[in-house]
Amino acid sequence: MGNQMFDLTGKTALVTGCKRGIGMGMALGLAEAGADIIGVSASLEVEGSEVEKAVKALGKNFKAYQCDFSNRESLYAFINKVKAENDKIDILVNNAGTILRKPAAEHPDEYWDTVIEVNLNAQFVLSREIGKEMVARGSGKIIFTASLLTFQGGITVPGYAASKGAIGQLTMALSNEWAGKGVQVNAIAPGYIATDNTAALRADQERNSAILGRIPAGRWGSPEDFKGPIVFLSSSASDYMSGSIVTVDGGWMGR
Repeated sequence: MGNQMFDLTGKTALVTGCKRGIGMGMALGLAEAGADIIGVSASLEVEGSEVEKAVKALGKNFKAYQCDFSNRESLYAFINKVKAENDKIDILVNNAGTILRKPAAEHPDEYWDTVIEVNLNAQFVLSREIGKEMVARGSGKIIFTASLLTFQGGITVPGYAASKGAIGQLTMALSNEWAGKGVQVNAIAPGYIATDNTAALRADQERNSAILGRIPAGRWGSPEDFKGPIVFLSSSASDYMSGSIVTVDGGWMGR
């Protein structure tokens, strides 16, 4: 059996938020395992993006789309377009997300509404619309990007924490209905990863030292650390896993 369990040749994966960071790492991991990639993010270049070049260099197809996940009309327009232009989507990776920081007492409605729309509402709508076709076919894989704040509350990011807690529940809710219909729904919860999102934390010497001091692995994670987990959850190797939240955090949650 060996590596055939992890082979994604002939599969198509839709990866949201794939322009950089963890999403790009996931897209490349899936392409390395044989999948063709449909990429979407708010500002993804229609052609010539770094992720497109990297996927094509692996000999796999890449189709690029743009979508403002904070806008429901934009989301439905994207869903209709991607369904019309692609035969089927075997793997859905719900990775697009945003984070807005301000203390709770001053956290404005706009911050809350934007974060909940992008991180939760859009992900539910996309999962329902792509997921219903997976259920009809009797096969599919859906993977959400959760967070350490699926389990913890964070500081100055109440909307983000609420959205990521909800993603954990949504993963289980969809799993409860779809696992018996051949569709596995799981989530990956990244720990502290060296990406654009965490640049401010890494630049703050005190926060950086405190974070590193708590990570048993002793280092920040990298986008490459998500290649193995995403391929595993997208392949037949994980067919009996559903409703799981897999932490990829250098041991953070064990402390």
